[in-house]
Amino acid sequence: MSILNKLKSEIKNAGTAARGAIDEGKVRIDIFRVRQSADAAAQALGYAVHRARRDGRELETATLERLDGTLSGHEAAASRLEAELARHRGDSPPAAANPAAPAEERESAEPAESGAPGEPAEPAK
Repeated sequence: MSILNKLKSEIKNAGTAARGAIDEGKVRIDIFRVRQSADAAAQALGYAVHRARRDGRELETATLERLDGTLSGHEAAASRLEAELARHRGDSPPAAANPAAPAEERESAEPAESGAPGEPAEPAK
């Protein structure tokens, strides 16, 4: 009888582990989709700024706020999902998703921005 109890226990543990892996996979897919949306929002913002400068005019405040709000919303969703993924894995959340982290930690986690393609990146200040 104890062999059946042991088998049931192991099957239950395997089911729990599989459920956790599936949940983690769903969160990873959600993160990927939100990042794609953030990239599209950033691209739309960049194109709007480019067109306005090309045409010699300022970007309308309402358009800038709308595009910036969309991008910020996607970035916030990605941070929330990354924190959820860290909880699934049992890790501490990334610095960008952890508002309690000191500002210098969050800044040091960001890559240095580069200039035009082919130009070396400026050192972080």
